[in-house]
Amino acid sequence: MTSRLRIRHITRVSYAQAAVSSHNEVRMTPLTLPGQTTLDSRVTVTPATATWSYWDYWGTQVTGFDLMDPHADLTITASSLVETSPPEPLPAAPAWEQVAEQSATSRLLEFTGPTDRTTVPAKLVKKARKAAAGLDPHEAAVAVSALVADRVSYLPGATSVNTSAAEAWEQGAGVCQDIAHLTLGLLRGVGLPARYVSGYLHPERDAELHRPVAGQSHAWVEYWAGEWCGYDPTNRTRAAESHVVVGRGRDYDDVTPHKGIYRGVPGGPPEVTVEFTRVA
Repeated sequence: MTSRLRIRHITRVSYAQAAVSSHNEVRMTPLTLPGQTTLDSRVTVTPATATWSYWDYWGTQVTGFDLMDPHADLTITASSLVETSPPEPLPAAPAWEQVAEQSATSRLLEFTGPTDRTTVPAKLVKKARKAAAGLDPHEAAVAVSALVADRVSYLPGATSVNTSAAEAWEQGAGVCQDIAHLTLGLLRGVGLPARYVSGYLHPERDAELHRPVAGQSHAWVEYWAGEWCGYDPTNRTRAAESHVVVGRGRDYDDVTPHKGIYRGVPGGPPEVTVEFTRVA
C-alpha cells in the first residue's frame, strides 16, 4: 500500500552575536527513486535570500545560499510531499565471488573501504566475519546488523556528531548515525559494498491521516547484493515505505543535512525539529 507523507524539517541557528555573513549547503530534498516519488519539495530561508540547487557527486540534491548581511538568527525550512510504497522482494542472492568481482571493477569500489567515521578495529571485523560465515550476502547483512544492534543500544544524546564507530561500540550506546557507521564498517569488512543513507523515518507507520507527528531525521544503510538493498540496523528491519531517502554516500560527511561557515563569535548548537503528516 502506498503512503503519502508531508515532511517539514526546520533548523534554527541562533548566534551569540550577529553573524557578519554565512555560507550554507542544505541536503534536505528527498530523492525520486523506485518506490519513492517526491511530488513537491522546497527549501526556504529566513532572513530571505536567493538560493540555488545542484546535484553533488553522490547524487544528492543540494540547496546553497549566502547571507551577506549581519543576522542574529537563521531558520531553514525544508518542506516535502513524498509518496512511498513497500519495497520489492529482495533479489536472488549473488555468489560472494560475483560480489567481489563487481566491487573491484565498478564504482562499487568507492563503498568498500573504510573512512574515518566507519573504521573499526580488526577484532570487530573478525567477529563480523565469524557471524557471516556460511551465509549468503542477504543473510550476512542481517547477521552483521544484528551484531551491532545487540551491542549498541539506541540512546539519544549518548554521542556527538564527531563520535567514531569504534567509540560507539566501546561505550555500547549511540544514535542511528553511530549504528549505521558501525554497520557500514563491518559490512565492508565481510566483503559487502555498503553505503550510508540519510533521510527520514515516520515514527508511526499507521498514524491517523492529517495528524502531525513529531519525528526526526534518520540514518540507515544499503548493501550491494546484485542491487542496492536498504536495511535499518537501528530498528532491525528492511527499509520500507516509512523510510524516505534524501541522500547516500560513504558516511555522514557526504550527506550532512546542513553545513556551512560563518563570520562571527561561536554560538550554540542548532535547534532541529521534524514533523510528519500522513495525507494519504
